[in-house]
Amino acid sequence: MKIPKCALPKYHVIIAIILFAGIAAAGYAQVNKDELQQDLPQVVFINFNGPHARIDTREQIRQIGVVLGRQVADGERAMAPTLSAMTAERRKAYSYKIEAGASNRYSVAHYISGEEESKNNSDVFGLGVDAGVDHVRNLRTIIQGYLQTAYDYNERDAALLAEYITIYNAVYRGNWDYFTNRYKAQVVGNVAREKAGLSIRYDEWPGRTMILIPLGYGGLSSIDTSAISDSRVVEELRREDDMGIQQRQDMVNLKEREADEAEQRARTERDAASEAERANDQERQQIAQERERGGDEEDLNRREQAADERDREIQQRREDADKLDEFAEQKTQEAQQEREEIAKDQQAAIVNEDLGAGFFGIAILRQEPAIMGKIIRFDSNGKEVKSSPLETVHVRTVTIIGGKVLAIAGEFKGNGAVRLIEVNQSSLEIAKQGDDDILPGSLLWVNGSDLYAITVDLASKSYYLGRFNTDFALQAKSEVKVNQNAGMTIQQGRLLTQKEDGSVLILNPVDLSVVK
Repeated sequence: MKIPKCALPKYHVIIAIILFAGIAAAGYAQVNKDELQQDLPQVVFINFNGPHARIDTREQIRQIGVVLGRQVADGERAMAPTLSAMTAERRKAYSYKIEAGASNRYSVAHYISGEEESKNNSDVFGLGVDAGVDHVRNLRTIIQGYLQTAYDYNERDAALLAEYITIYNAVYRGNWDYFTNRYKAQVVGNVAREKAGLSIRYDEWPGRTMILIPLGYGGLSSIDTSAISDSRVVEELRREDDMGIQQRQDMVNLKEREADEAEQRARTERDAASEAERANDQERQQIAQERERGGDEEDLNRREQAADERDREIQQRREDADKLDEFAEQKTQEAQQEREEIAKDQQAAIVNEDLGAGFFGIAILRQEPAIMGKIIRFDSNGKEVKSSPLETVHVRTVTIIGGKVLAIAGEFKGNGAVRLIEVNQSSLEIAKQGDDDILPGSLLWVNGSDLYAITVDLASKSYYLGRFNTDFALQAKSEVKVNQNAGMTIQQGRLLTQKEDGSVLILNPVDLSVVK
């Protein structure tokens, strides 16, 4: 992800220190994006990108959505007998809501109405004041889990839809006219205008977010893919470095499968309608014969009324089949058109995934509590091609071991922490972080494959020297406290540093025990 330039200090007037060349930079060809809607601001999610004090696993995060989805699915199953007992006309005028979750954290309201047929029903996914999600990647994981359990999407389709849903809601954030024209009155009547959609800033999510998920026909089309992949959303994907080729191809694939499923459902509906019609015709013949023989008139009238109702149900099934065929044709056309657009973009864009010649630099953004900045990647001509969203890299600690870009990053603020990190050389985001708190301002010393840094006990504000491997696992920690400004050298098999009072401390460089 790229941070909008307007949100950054003018780092080019501060300093840019060139660190290393030829290790892992990218050579992206310039892509002609003249067709983009340049008058609209680009959707670039601003996430919390520093190390976290606590890290939940991806599965723990997904389970938030799984629980919500299970509650909605259970609610739908509970509604099924009521809906099946209704006539077609009654269902058209019937509406209901299923709620799940806690309003102060994560919640879903599932709105279904038979009225306003041209508009969408919707799920409204709320982020309450105590919601802790602070990266769009994790928000998508929650939504993915929800879609898997609420609508039985497989993992890949659910992840794809979650990505589109977040972009869609960011694109239309603040566009109340769009929401009122797209969604049924039951939906917009329960959505706060100022909360509709998704802000691009993670710190504006808690208590101020109502994500709308447009619903469709069920099955693979439970989510309205036409809505969440409209031209505005596709243009946002095209603004990415790779023009969103893979996501767009996956959406085309999903729409083609939607078309196939809709055609099959249409055939099933027609077959069922024909079978019901034959049975109802036989019932009408039986009623006529019994009426001629002088049967119970009241009972015959009741049966005839029931046959009339079945005729309406049969007609409704045929109308539904027609709509499914129209839907299948629409999806086929969308998929074909989008496939052609993707082909054009693939011809226009040369995406080089093999990192070639180039170099990295560091932009210094601030001096406290340590000298911090962000990594920038340049091409071989010195032109910036990627700017890291991580702005709390401790500049003087960036180093390379075995092809890995390692550093200390972060600050003790909010959910933040100061940790050892590895930087992904393509996205320039955190690829991995350590578990131990590191003192802000500590240097990062390297001895072979060993890393040394000053750790901090936040409760006692005590400092110790720690030895780590390149996966950031703590191998040893000094029993003696060290000075927060301590340096470190290794000479003649001994490690020299400073005690808390500033006096010399000699340690074994392996186990960090005191050498006497």
